Amino acid sequence: MNMKKVFALAAAAALTLSLASCGSSTKKITSVDDLAGAKIGVQLGTTGDIYITGDIEAGVFPDASVEEFTKGIDAVQALKQGKIDAVVIDSEPAKAFVAVNSELAILDTPYTEEEYAICVSKENKELTEKLNGAIAELKTDGTLDAILDKYINKTEGAKGYVTPEGTEYPNGQLVMATNAYFEPYEYYEGDTIVGIDAEFAKAICDKLGYELKIEDMEFDSIIAAVQSGKADFGAAGMTVNEDRLVNVDFTDTYATGVQVIIYKK
Repeated sequence: MNMKKVFALAAAAALTLSLASCGSSTKKITSVDDLAGAKIGVQLGTTGDIYITGDIEAGVFPDASVEEFTKGIDAVQALKQGKIDAVVIDSEPAKAFVAVNSELAILDTPYTEEEYAICVSKENKELTEKLNGAIAELKTDGTLDAILDKYINKTEGAKGYVTPEGTEYPNGQLVMATNAYFEPYEYYEGDTIVGIDAEFAKAICDKLGYELKIEDMEFDSIIAAVQSGKADFGAAGMTVNEDRLVNVDFTDTYATGVQVIIYKK
């Protein structure tokens, strides 16, 4: 082989290596402290996004940066491809992602904890009161526990909630805004949105005499949809925080979420 050809092959190999590594991330994550200097993926507008962005701005993780994705699964794909170093997301979706991606794992130390509730327009205090009444009853009669047993505790034989025969809807329809890519809170089975929030909302609406309609949208569009009246309420593993309370009201909480860190082994 002549030298020109050798040099040409070497140059091509170097270019290929350079292109392959372009945009890749190689920082090893073994603890929360390793988020310093890391590229961190989040789902846009979620609690993980809010908390990690705030911590970076406060200097908790020097030289770290946030990459926002419209869906949690897109952040996970970016992590698998080496484009980011970690993903901050709710523990339950994290478990689902890790279960089908053997190269990923979850740090033992949680990032933060929060409480989930349903958001309602500030102009609709009456609906908030009705939802709170139903939530209290469904907690007391064991319906909420049955749903959590089905989706989180994975209790054998747990059936969750099933609409009783003869249920009627004299009060019309309520539209729920959600983002159906947050298993086990909301996700698709075929063309149907299922999960904790979908099933609990169905139980609430059945109790109040409303037919439930679920509208899937980007997570960061939910509050705007509720404010504008395009949706009556939002349920999407949504955390109560001061920023959101400026724009919407929240019901009583119905679940506790834990934000965790997914990393590549």
